[in-house]
Amino acid sequence: MKEKSIPQGIILAVLAALIWSGNFIVARAVHADISPGHLSFFRWSTATVMLAPFAIKICLTERAALKKHFAYLFWLSLTGICLFNTFVYIAGHHTSAINLALIGTTSSPIFANIMAAIFLKEKIGVKRLCGMLVCIAGILLLISRGHWENLMNFHFSKGDAWILLAALSFAIYNILVRKRPVAISPMSLLFSSFLLGTILLIPFVVFESSTQSPIDWDTQLIGVILYLGLGASVICFFIWNKAIQILGAGRTALFGNLIPIFSSLEAVFILQEEFTLIHIVSMVVVLIGLVIANLK
Repeated sequence: MKEKSIPQGIILAVLAALIWSGNFIVARAVHADISPGHLSFFRWSTATVMLAPFAIKICLTERAALKKHFAYLFWLSLTGICLFNTFVYIAGHHTSAINLALIGTTSSPIFANIMAAIFLKEKIGVKRLCGMLVCIAGILLLISRGHWENLMNFHFSKGDAWILLAALSFAIYNILVRKRPVAISPMSLLFSSFLLGTILLIPFVVFESSTQSPIDWDTQLIGVILYLGLGASVICFFIWNKAIQILGAGRTALFGNLIPIFSSLEAVFILQEEFTLIHIVSMVVVLIGLVIANLK
């Protein structure tokens, strides 16, 4: 690794985290303008179209492998593309963007580690376990609003429950990604999951179309779709992978911890959401836990 390339890798990783953080802001900002299924469908259909010129030739070369592993691709697309983002957008109807970011981005790694230990027989070291426990403490601090006695009579709000389901879906997706068949390249995996995930979202769109009023399209909503489809899906994939090439996977993963920080700051300045001391303390606790979990 060339030392002079490290700043480039850091900039790319931070930029990806910044762009991804906006997904939670959008989930809250446009919840009254477009239904969750439609928002997810238009995001991934846009991403599929944008990625197609780079991926179709590769997918045609690997079509035999894609057909052979269709069941794997189905579950990958269902959890990571179809359900995860749709659940995030549903949660955006019921809770703040700050809660979406803090609960969603911190609980998913916890779920993933637990499932990896159960299904992949991965060992959870002492530092990782301690980090996970600290993260859980930070999440409990947030949802209890700083009063631990609230946990005795705690009931999940709709938003908290949906974002936890989203985190669980994404954790399953991450476990499946680790078991990617060697015959399928990362580009083919990405494009086929985008395409299949978009198809799986059609029932959501049909149901919502029959129960809700038509979408009132305007330039702002179109801009949101382009941001999600092009920026948060395609561009982030390329710059994140470039950062991994420069910094390494483990080092790059640490920058994902910036997502809830960016999302919280954006929620305050863009959505004028309240940013309390509890948010600050829980964020610090979670970040400490994530750092401990990633220590070598």
